[in-house]
Amino acid sequence: MKRLTFLLLALVAVFVAACGGKSEESGASGGGGESLSLVAYSTPKEAYEEIIPAFSNTEAGKGTSFKQSYGASGEQSRAVIGGLPADVVAFSLAPDVDKLVDEDLVDADWNKDKYDGFVTTSVVSLAVRKGNPKNIKSWDDLLRDDVEVITPNPFTSGGAKWNIMAAWGAQIEQGKSEAEAEEYLKKLFDNVAVQDKSAREALQTFVGGKGDVLIAYENEAITAQQKGEDIDYVTPEQTILIENPIAVTKDAKSGAKEFVEFTRSDEAQKIFAAKGYRSVNPELIDEKKYPKPAKLFEIDKFGGWDAVNTKFFEPDGIVGKIEENLGVATG
Repeated sequence: MKRLTFLLLALVAVFVAACGGKSEESGASGGGGESLSLVAYSTPKEAYEEIIPAFSNTEAGKGTSFKQSYGASGEQSRAVIGGLPADVVAFSLAPDVDKLVDEDLVDADWNKDKYDGFVTTSVVSLAVRKGNPKNIKSWDDLLRDDVEVITPNPFTSGGAKWNIMAAWGAQIEQGKSEAEAEEYLKKLFDNVAVQDKSAREALQTFVGGKGDVLIAYENEAITAQQKGEDIDYVTPEQTILIENPIAVTKDAKSGAKEFVEFTRSDEAQKIFAAKGYRSVNPELIDEKKYPKPAKLFEIDKFGGWDAVNTKFFEPDGIVGKIEENLGVATG
């Protein structure tokens, strides 16, 4: 009985690790093509729903079908490490791909191309209620007593990390010290009402009526508007450039590399743009629709993600301590 119980618990653990986010299957069927598994973070779902059929209509993608899984970037990365099948991974943060490199699941040179491994870009914006009734325009407005903020949990969501670094960097861009920037984060989190697991869940919470402002990808706000949600968004003068990676796994089936190449094509990049993303091809960015913020900075401003994760997102880091004091899980 003890051995049987142990085996059952082990099987359950494997099943849970492999669950990842929500899964579905789409694309062309038949024709002798491969069935590829795409494991992605939550927000580009609508874009891939159009990109995958477009790829299947190409010679390289003819007959290819896809199993898709979407969820919080960090959780998706851990799920792949735990056994979730993946031929292509598309995450919010480069470090979530690097974790797969460490586990020998993705080649170390995954980002050695002219796109530095990225497939889309965006910026951090502030989604507000239709008409912006509380006149929220800047990062300082998020600290007001009458403003309730929604942002995901940075220990599961890549989008949340982008949000936090945008808020921190904005303080530095304003000439404040790191001590003042840390104090800003403490006050900001005092106003955060809900920390969902993913950026998409945070958006659902916001459009469901909770909060006055959602810190989010610009493209998430645009997607919500396209779905008819009564929201507006503003982009602060100071914000961060978001860069989202894509990679094939070492054991990827035939067609995976071709699919990644297709995601950088003009056709696919225009689909991403239609869903609110900024293209990795500068020539395809409509500057009237996607103006460059006055003080746009990159994660390299703070030493890159390795340094940022250590300084901010370890349990004993700046954000880890803030969350611990709030009783929020950091593991």
